Amino acid sequence: MILEGNVSVKAAVLGGKRKVTKIYVDEKKHDKDTSFILHRAEERDIVIERVSRDFIDSLASGRTHGGLIAEAGERRYQKSEDVLKKRNPFFVMVEGVEDPFNLGYVIRSLYSAGCDGLFLDRRNWKNAEPVIAKSSAGASEYLDIVLCDDPAAEIKRMKQKGIHTFAAMRKDAEECFDADLKRPLFIAIGGEMRGLSSAVLKEIDTNIFIPYANDFRNALNAAAATAVLSFEVMRQNRN
Repeated sequence: MILEGNVSVKAAVLGGKRKVTKIYVDEKKHDKDTSFILHRAEERDIVIERVSRDFIDSLASGRTHGGLIAEAGERRYQKSEDVLKKRNPFFVMVEGVEDPFNLGYVIRSLYSAGCDGLFLDRRNWKNAEPVIAKSSAGASEYLDIVLCDDPAAEIKRMKQKGIHTFAAMRKDAEECFDADLKRPLFIAIGGEMRGLSSAVLKEIDTNIFIPYANDFRNALNAAAATAVLSFEVMRQNRN
């Protein structure tokens, strides 16, 4: 797998969620950020090769790499039992978001707002990982992500550990700004096309919705809804 650009390569080197085997850097590239990345790579015994821009172009899928790419292995996903050991956590489950750009935007907001773990339906994300890394600004390489076979069972496990569960769902719901979103908590968010599955909704304690200033009946996309909800969680837990 090829990761492209300073942001994605730096996140892979520092995040520790995948093995980076080699970095190719433009022989004419000597900026401060690149030097930082290469120093951290050297500390981890990652092979570094200074090559021509044409050679990098031949390996990269696009032209936005900025003269830095890396060969890397598959991402190591986390296990449910490991992330559930976290103290006072904030978890999110996302269903029905399949576009890697949108998923990357979701992950960027979650990591920025202090989410402790993202639960996704199990599927082969391998081919989409470079896009997710780039659109998440590298956050996908830092955030713990669990691929689950039975989302409803994961929610049951949360509740057994005393974690209050919420769903971004307008039916029988309270405004997210009025809801008690103190940690520990879990929020399920669905994509704008398919939403959340009935199996997941059946296990949820409380539905919450984002109020609008105008009479607008269309749902926010998952990335926007995630940003609003995750930063409201951060706001309520600041003290």
